[in-house]
Amino acid sequence: MSALAYDTTAMLGRQLQRVRHNPGLLILTQTMPITMLLFFGYVFGSALAMPGAEYRSFLVPGLLVATAANGIMTGMFQAAGDSHRGVMDRFRTLPMSRAAVPLGQAASDLVLTAAGMVPLLLVGLAVGWRIEGSAVEALAAVALLMLFRFAMTWLGILLGLASRSEEAAGQLGGATFILPLLSNAYIPTDNLPGWLRTVAEWNPISAVTTAVRDLFGNAPVPEGAAWPVAHPVAGSLAWCAVLIAVFLPLAVRRYTTGGR
Repeated sequence: MSALAYDTTAMLGRQLQRVRHNPGLLILTQTMPITMLLFFGYVFGSALAMPGAEYRSFLVPGLLVATAANGIMTGMFQAAGDSHRGVMDRFRTLPMSRAAVPLGQAASDLVLTAAGMVPLLLVGLAVGWRIEGSAVEALAAVALLMLFRFAMTWLGILLGLASRSEEAAGQLGGATFILPLLSNAYIPTDNLPGWLRTVAEWNPISAVTTAVRDLFGNAPVPEGAAWPVAHPVAGSLAWCAVLIAVFLPLAVRRYTTGGR
């Protein structure tokens, strides 16, 4: 096993141990999307043109993608906490790969996200959501969700390392809640004003949501949409590639230099 893989595995174990000693965080991350599914599905669904069951089938993929997008928030909180409590400084003094610490955090986040999505999928099935596509397409949808979570986590890690305090990271993390609202995760964008529809459709969340809905067979690709939404799988992969290519090296460099 290479030094990077060994050190990353060690950091992965450390991050999972943190969750073991703080189970409230895991419970919160698992129950929040379920609460939103029940609230949006039964309260907002009654105000939309879609019938309740149809809207819940539309909503579940959007909530899965919104959960993946929350990698910004969790990545930011964990990186900011370790950075401002001196943990990162201690790791820099150890004879280990500089990329292992942020990679371990990103890997542990993927494990927890995969575990957290299972209850949401089960509740989605209970309220009427179904996988209408093939098994291969469903697996592709799950893989795309994990890739998007991985990409968004690197943005969160960079912001957490760059934040001036844990409080600042918390305030900025709360602001990321608006990102799914400016997308097609919860409502169709067809009837939005022209400029707002353009903003929503160029939001990476919209491309991934459309791709996941299409792969699960829950909703067709909308016509006349911006390129990332009109070609959702290609658009999603392009967004993920850009996010990883930009923010992964920046986050590793920020960790290595300690902000200098």
